[in-house]
Amino acid sequence: MSSTELPSVPAANVLPRVAPVRAEEGERLRSVELPGLTLAVRSRPPARQDLPPALYVHGLGGSSLNWSSLMAQLDDVVDGEALDLPGFGDSSPPDDGNYSVSGHARAVIRLLEHSGRGPVHLFGNSLGGAVSTRVAAQRPDLVRTLTLVSPALPELRIQRTAVPTGLLALPGMAAFFTRLTREWTAEQRVRGVTALCYGDPDRVTPEGFRNAVQEMERRLQLPYFWDAMARSARGIVDAYTLGGQHGLWRQAERVLAPTLLIYGGRDQLVGYRMARRAVRAFRDSRLLTLPDAGHVAMMEYPETVATAFRELLADTGESRAPGAGSHSAGTDTDDGTSGVSIGG
Repeated sequence: MSSTELPSVPAANVLPRVAPVRAEEGERLRSVELPGLTLAVRSRPPARQDLPPALYVHGLGGSSLNWSSLMAQLDDVVDGEALDLPGFGDSSPPDDGNYSVSGHARAVIRLLEHSGRGPVHLFGNSLGGAVSTRVAAQRPDLVRTLTLVSPALPELRIQRTAVPTGLLALPGMAAFFTRLTREWTAEQRVRGVTALCYGDPDRVTPEGFRNAVQEMERRLQLPYFWDAMARSARGIVDAYTLGGQHGLWRQAERVLAPTLLIYGGRDQLVGYRMARRAVRAFRDSRLLTLPDAGHVAMMEYPETVATAFRELLADTGESRAPGAGSHSAGTDTDDGTSGVSIGG
């Protein structure tokens, strides 16, 4: 956000009553009050009480729901929580209207400091990957390992299919998109997002699609929905152009935590070719490539992503549970998906 813009955040007492985000079976939802922030946090009780903590950070337009499938796969090795970033899911807009990558990173850091759960196994997808990279670089004391699924790190040549997301960052574009899509049904919107974010949209179950439509209907009732989208998109663009020590690639080089990088061959938002650069940038990294996956591999192939993470735990001596078997990068399984990503 430029210094000349005033945050257009509705006052808390005028926000409409909107149904809360759905909780999957076995999940718990709670609200965490922080200075200038109110964050919604989704958790799944671990199989044992002595498991190390994990925190999951979603992407642009997503929510903590994006991690439900993977959280269920890993509840025997980590004590997992997933937050809704400010302005997304059930989290209200930040008081200062700051949706930059640094602003979101501060929200993650504040939550970790408040909970005292750090250091955590930190997961991030897309925008959440950029946010998690910044957190790991700036606060290594809070991060045990880092797992990035299609992280939104700067690309010199963005894919044509990613251009509309970038255009959302332009002033006035959110209002234009609102007018342009006014007649679109929630079902049409979800089909478009699914086609953009999934390598194979047919992997989404009928139940998952119905749930996603309900979630889209809920979001469209929020008066700050497009504002949060546009300002967060602008935050990504600004982070892409930032150089020096605060540049995301420079910060990636400073990450000390063992890092698992996951890229999909059919990703229309983050270039598959960026995997090689990421491996070079993160000093202690391993790579999983999924040729048939799109932008949200943790939703399309949760079992495969979970297997790779278990291997990371075994490699780094962090594993406290059996089942960290061998995994070959570049392969995938036929596991299903219970939901659909809204955004990426």
